[in-house]
Amino acid sequence: MADQIITGIDIGSSKLAVVVANISDEEEQPRVMGFASVPSAGVKRGQIVDIQRVTDALEQAVEQAERMAGSKIDHAIVSVGGPHIESLNSNGVVAVTNPHAEIHLDDVTRVIDAANAISLSSTRQVVDVLPREYVVDGQGGIKNPTGMTGVRLEVNTHIITASQTTLKNIERALSDLGITIDGFVFSGLASSLSTLTETERELGVALVDIGGGKIDTCIFAEGALSYSCSIPVGARHVTNDIAVGLRVSLESAEKIKLYLSKQSHKTDHDGKPRDEMDITDLHLPEGLTSLSFKTVVDGIIRPRMEEMFSGVLEHIDKSGYGTQIPSGLVITGGGALTVSALESARRVVGMPARIGTPDYITGLVDEVMYPQYATLTGLLISAKQQGERSSRSGMKDFDSLLRGFTPKISFKKITDMVKSFMP
Repeated sequence: MADQIITGIDIGSSKLAVVVANISDEEEQPRVMGFASVPSAGVKRGQIVDIQRVTDALEQAVEQAERMAGSKIDHAIVSVGGPHIESLNSNGVVAVTNPHAEIHLDDVTRVIDAANAISLSSTRQVVDVLPREYVVDGQGGIKNPTGMTGVRLEVNTHIITASQTTLKNIERALSDLGITIDGFVFSGLASSLSTLTETERELGVALVDIGGGKIDTCIFAEGALSYSCSIPVGARHVTNDIAVGLRVSLESAEKIKLYLSKQSHKTDHDGKPRDEMDITDLHLPEGLTSLSFKTVVDGIIRPRMEEMFSGVLEHIDKSGYGTQIPSGLVITGGGALTVSALESARRVVGMPARIGTPDYITGLVDEVMYPQYATLTGLLISAKQQGERSSRSGMKDFDSLLRGFTPKISFKKITDMVKSFMP
């Protein structure tokens, strides 16, 4: 695979972020070249509610990322999330084309297509089809059947669908900027690519991405994504509660929330957590100069966080995989930094929990190695994986042609195959 410039765009409820990276055979990980993040506008709970405001904000972020990267953005892979996301597991079965030879890539493609042949509403669109396991002649647990020998090939897949209206609105906003969408990725899946370890996936883990207006959740069992969902509540609700409880504006409430999250680890001289906090430095227009840490955290923030994780627990129970995730929860997204988030997760869900920060990327990473950019960096990893799969697919198709070559093969077939590899 030759060097390629890729772009990831995360359209969230609280921010719009753009990252540009280079991927090549020489480097295992995407190398970040440019990055920009601007406050979100026109997005609510992951869905566009004002397309003009979204386009204006995206234009600002794209221009900043282009200047930093020194490269024009005309293609991008985009995250999608929110309560319109739905998922299901589906099975597919096919007979191997040549039962006396090995299973080829076209057999794998056919069985995935068979699993993908599901009845969908005209308002829904498939975003991701992820194989969970393959079964060859009754032998399960196979991750890659290519090259194996068998007669019957089965696959269990996880299919993620999204609202077609939401996807078209995103396409419209980006097309106004001259950007073509190479693909959509569920934001929870993207976050899992940048934060989870291989061990956690194999043992079983739940990825919880707390955004501004939604919580995207992915449950992995036996190394495969098995359940996906999105809950219409997020960190913005914590801000709203603080605003109501302290009778301040939303802007002041957001400042207070971020300040408390940064100060939560500090203690007084006797080692006890500091309670009365001086917030004069925040210069709040309401004139508030101090507050009780305990009152705000225990009385306002923690109840909302526990409500959020109660919703996550409901979906874990609904999925049926509650006993298959010993690695517990990996919490990421901007909401993961909220004070008491970890404690609330452990108390409510009753499982181990940790904060997930992005990994598996190189280059100019200082600005993106934070939980709120887990989805953004995961888009780069997804784009690299898709490129590698396409490259392997092309080589296997060419290898298959050579193995099946006979003097009778037509000149047109050879010409068509060569043309398929040309840019």
